[in-house]
Amino acid sequence: MKIIFAASECVPFAKTGGLADVVGALPQALAQLGHSVSVYLPKYKQTKLTDAKVLLPSITIPFDDQYRFCSVLDGGKRSGVQFYFIEYPPFFGREALYGTPAGDYPDNAERFALYSRAVLEASKVLGVPDIFHCHDWQSALIPVLLRTSYADDPVFRSTRTVFTIHNIGYQGLFPPDTLPLLMLPWELFTIDQMEFWGKANFLKGGLVFSDHLTTVSRKYAQEIQTSEYGFGLEGVLRSRAGSLTGILNGVDYSEWSPDKDKFLARQYSPESLVGKKECKYDLLRQFGLEHAPIDTPVIGIVSRFVAQKGFDLIADIANDLARLPLIITALGSGDKEYQDMLLKLNRQYPDKIAVKVAYDNTLAHKIEAGADMFLMPSRYEPSGLNQMYSLRYGTVPIVRATGGLDDTIEPWDAGSAKGTGFKFSAYSGVALLNCIQEALRAFKDQTGWSRLILNGMKKDFSWTASAREYVRVYERLVPPKTLPPTEKVLEMSRA
Repeated sequence: MKIIFAASECVPFAKTGGLADVVGALPQALAQLGHSVSVYLPKYKQTKLTDAKVLLPSITIPFDDQYRFCSVLDGGKRSGVQFYFIEYPPFFGREALYGTPAGDYPDNAERFALYSRAVLEASKVLGVPDIFHCHDWQSALIPVLLRTSYADDPVFRSTRTVFTIHNIGYQGLFPPDTLPLLMLPWELFTIDQMEFWGKANFLKGGLVFSDHLTTVSRKYAQEIQTSEYGFGLEGVLRSRAGSLTGILNGVDYSEWSPDKDKFLARQYSPESLVGKKECKYDLLRQFGLEHAPIDTPVIGIVSRFVAQKGFDLIADIANDLARLPLIITALGSGDKEYQDMLLKLNRQYPDKIAVKVAYDNTLAHKIEAGADMFLMPSRYEPSGLNQMYSLRYGTVPIVRATGGLDDTIEPWDAGSAKGTGFKFSAYSGVALLNCIQEALRAFKDQTGWSRLILNGMKKDFSWTASAREYVRVYERLVPPKTLPPTEKVLEMSRA
């Protein structure tokens, strides 16, 4: 089967969140299953390509005010996956992917409309797929265009679309006059298509016009059909419930596994955990806490500092946390409110709460390996990857029971020695504090804690199982081609 992935980011080329990890890993897993997979990405200023060949020097993209002309670069093959890049420096040659600290770029609708049309036009030359697999609002116009502007194009007659929701909180909302600017018909601006409280909603267009919808965990697929988690689109999703599948994200264990992690002070495995203690020493040194007692439990955080990730709960109980026998090491960036809160706590409690405001991949690996526990108190979490990384690194997750966090973490029961972490349900500071205190009590029993660590390290969330689930979705839309009787005989004779 021929599959094209269309997404706005992908490791190692450009990343702001988990979307990039998925688009970096899932196509490789599909290629290993024997499918032909290509990935189309914007060519950002940050994208590093070596001697990239220009495959298509000029693609004409119509806009209401004027034409734009972009090109397509050959990004080469990686692990059996072909990468292509849409190059248009006026739109993508900027310091950031989506905006500045002051807000989103005002022309994001034009930027990603150009990208979407360019993917369709390029595929006519470079290979029309059986499936366009689109991700989040930035590529949501692809299924919209295929059902409107390209509806009569015979090239795409057999092509189907799968649309994956990574985070329904980000929808791509724009003024209604954006539609004619992008050469999209006004007829789309209705409540049952792209209109959303007086604005044009790109994500809603993807939900309405795609042949099948997926999201990144089973629990999240259920949650987004409710008013609490649906961000106003729960009605659309309930109407498409029969075409909505929750498939848990996987983990790239070639990148995230302590027995081969090049960023660690010492590698380790379930058979020999000696290296984890050395990684804890190293982590404390990284944050200037090398004089702290090594038996003090360390809680790691690697996250965007935003309310969605539960930092409002952390703010509620910050002073209580500082009085507990623990150390917190936090890495990330985000809303100024929460960055300032964490930095203030660091100044108030320099021996208890350590913070680095940055994106630092090396330090992220060191936190996963060196911490005893990993904190993810999210308001909602479509899939989550860090809790799965933590399990492999023997770092016990403390999570809120939502989305992928609920799907992947089993509560620890000391009596049966079963479970992989600690969970709380109510979205409140008190519930979070109680859960952390429960984990600290369990930490005192090092025999039980060792069992808990090993339970988590044995879990397997590799991409292979998830990739097979996606293939089943694809095959429902594009059944495997059957050979005519004479060709079947020839095929059998060759075997």
